[in-house]
Amino acid sequence: MTSTVPQSAARTAGGSALQAVLLDMDGTLVDTEGFWWDVEVEVFGELGHRLDHSWRDVVVGGPMSRSAGYLIEATGADITVAELSVLLNERFEARIADRVPLMPGAERLLAELARNNVPAALVSASHRRVIDRIMASLGPENFVLSVAGDEVARTKPHPDPYLHAAGALGAHPSRCAVIEDTATGVAAAEAAGCRVVAVPSVAAIAPAPGRTVVSSLEDVDLAFLRRLITGMN
Repeated sequence: MTSTVPQSAARTAGGSALQAVLLDMDGTLVDTEGFWWDVEVEVFGELGHRLDHSWRDVVVGGPMSRSAGYLIEATGADITVAELSVLLNERFEARIADRVPLMPGAERLLAELARNNVPAALVSASHRRVIDRIMASLGPENFVLSVAGDEVARTKPHPDPYLHAAGALGAHPSRCAVIEDTATGVAAAEAAGCRVVAVPSVAAIAPAPGRTVVSSLEDVDLAFLRRLITGMN
């Protein structure tokens, strides 16, 4: 399910209260939320259905089973969730075969975390097959482990993926900073008890207790993340 985690991983965060940084993938580190929607529009067009653009806010950030199920119900398309999931994953992989555009600030932030030995985990609702393709662009060396949506019994908006990542790193959820771009991901991280930085990609996310909203990853660095944790006491 995940990569091997050194037992000392969560104790290498430079003596700060921050024990780990857990990051979403699509829309947070890589600019791919639009790719998913384009693929969904394309596949349903071939099935004879036109997607309403307002549905994009409903399906963004969630597990494949939820988004596929919603679009099937909304359109009445004659296809199963399993069949649609295969089509969407295949089309998406074809889209990212040549390039995966990183979000502004992503490369710098990941490099800073790695340079300072702060454990980072990739926590995504995307399937393992997709994560492994994108990880090549993000640099697998920047992550201690990754958690895919098809590797947990309940994925986002449930807290399970973030609880799993924190536990595997030996970190307490309240000492983990999570970076997310959707309301679904934010809900999962907050339910797990993590401190959240929201970087909205498609739909707006309102500030809330324990949650900080920024416009770009360029506004986030290690000092910023450490202050999130130490400032909660």
